[in-house]
Amino acid sequence: MNIPFGKPAIDFKEKNLVNKTLNSPILVHGKNMNQFERDFASFTKAPYALSVSSCTAAMHLFYLAIGLKKGDEVIVSSQTHVATAHAIELMGAKAIFVDSEKKTGNINISKIKNKINKKTKAISVVHYLGIPVFMDKVIRLAKKFNLFVLEDCALALGTKYKNKHVGLYGDAGAFSFYPAKHMTTAEGGMIILKNKKLYEKIKMIRGIGVNKAFNQRKYPGIYNVPLLGLNYRLSEISSAIGIEQLKKLKNFISIRKKNYKYYLKKIKYLHSNIRSIEIKIPKAEISPYCFPMIFNNINLKKRQKILILLKKYKIGSSVYYPHPVPRLDFYKKKYGYNKKKFINAEIFSDKTIVFPVAPHINFKKIDYIFASLKKIFNKVKL
Repeated sequence: MNIPFGKPAIDFKEKNLVNKTLNSPILVHGKNMNQFERDFASFTKAPYALSVSSCTAAMHLFYLAIGLKKGDEVIVSSQTHVATAHAIELMGAKAIFVDSEKKTGNINISKIKNKINKKTKAISVVHYLGIPVFMDKVIRLAKKFNLFVLEDCALALGTKYKNKHVGLYGDAGAFSFYPAKHMTTAEGGMIILKNKKLYEKIKMIRGIGVNKAFNQRKYPGIYNVPLLGLNYRLSEISSAIGIEQLKKLKNFISIRKKNYKYYLKKIKYLHSNIRSIEIKIPKAEISPYCFPMIFNNINLKKRQKILILLKKYKIGSSVYYPHPVPRLDFYKKKYGYNKKKFINAEIFSDKTIVFPVAPHINFKKIDYIFASLKKIFNKVKL
């Protein structure tokens, strides 16, 4: 049996629309992109949605639009993909890292207030592995200190908190369509917004600062450029994939939830020193990205052995993430690193292995994973 960690669920529908698009004269600035944005806004119930080339691009665009600059600071979770912090640092601003909560891996909200000062411009929260942050608490803090809020929803498409899709609590929500995510466009992302002015500004920056997109010009070739911008648009081909993927998304999420529950059932009998992440969040609807196993008594060397053996058994696994971001070389060299400040983030980085729950997985494959893990544990003497 061969079980990859991620496998896009693409069939003839995506291929047909991609082929139709390739046979048309328009590969950018077209109706696919517009439809994909409308459909995504409808799915999340967002007032505005803009497709972009990646989730990183979405975050970068947000910071460009709010005028983040050198000397500013943004408070951010330490347990996230490095892109969440890079988007801040690329602006010349400083990422201020906060440790995780012990149960969920999300940012420890109780530690945010002490990080706020006159330089603080925004708070960036990450819905870790699809588990929602307590956004009402974050928004109260942000309003009190007049801060922007960006939600990194790269791993949380379909997750809701108090009947509202994540990404709609803050000023913006950034999503990823990387192949292993809840849905894919190969590479791509989306940013959702509530404020029309912010939406219009980001839309312009996304298109190199041009005031009128190709398909909006009264006179061909005539436009103006009122501000600096980048080319962060999504192509018609990627948008075509996204249109068809969105139609299947509810089913994708349903399968993920069923698989996650089956893992939870099985893990009780796996090993006394292994737990999963607490996902009993009041008034939350969780769309899981993967299934995490946290090994209470394990060192890095033993975990490496387990990861290697999983590959031999052809079981796709991963680590989310291999380091707290401030422990990565770039940030460690720039700011130093005190592991006492990131105790919980270190646990998630050093003692966790995650497994797939996506639609290419079924109960039979999960049974194989657990049977293989028992053999592996015997080999490494866990």
